[in-house]
Amino acid sequence: MKENPDINRIISYTALRRAVGFLGIALPIVLAAGAIIMGDCKQIQPSISLYYNTIMRNVFVGILCGVALFMFAYRGYDYRDRIAGISAFIFALGIAFFPASGDITRTCDIIISVTHFDWVRGVHLTSAILFFLTLSYFSLFLFTRTVDGNKENHTLQKKQRNKLYRTCGFIMLGSLLLIALWKIKLGDIIPGLNNYHPVFWLESIALFAFGTSWLVKGQAILKDKQIIRV
Repeated sequence: MKENPDINRIISYTALRRAVGFLGIALPIVLAAGAIIMGDCKQIQPSISLYYNTIMRNVFVGILCGVALFMFAYRGYDYRDRIAGISAFIFALGIAFFPASGDITRTCDIIISVTHFDWVRGVHLTSAILFFLTLSYFSLFLFTRTVDGNKENHTLQKKQRNKLYRTCGFIMLGSLLLIALWKIKLGDIIPGLNNYHPVFWLESIALFAFGTSWLVKGQAILKDKQIIRV
């Protein structure tokens, strides 16, 4: 029986989306657990970006480069998907190769001390913000579409997926907003919460939402029962 090349492409796309989703969810878990187990890091870092300063540096950069590569290879319905994918590729590399500055946690096994410059930190923060905004755009506006654009043809699973996409998109935006508010004002109003590293947890929530959205798009969750949709 002759293989259908279209089906093979669909399978490749779904596998790609699942891989992106798994990497997004795994990033904070792997970094935190790895720093504790291998680096004798007794506490959670203030933000995910500061794991660059720990023994998990190569893992941090490697996972981000993996996500960037998948985004570069991503194809969707039209030019909007392609532009968003290339943008996410650039921003992910910006996060990985322009590390955030900050106080190094001395309780961890640090690989090397790196001098950080203000412009490097600026590139990192800008890349991180634009990366999550791009991911939110994927969830809110791109994943909710269909090939023919006809909402009347949406299956029950597609309608459920769209609700989940939008939920994930708003969670990412909400997490970004809360991080900004924390940096600008809330950190001074309730300084006691600094001991619980709220930025790390908000970033993790945003990454979990990102990963969930891509797992759903990869047909790992709420898959159509009778047909394969992309």
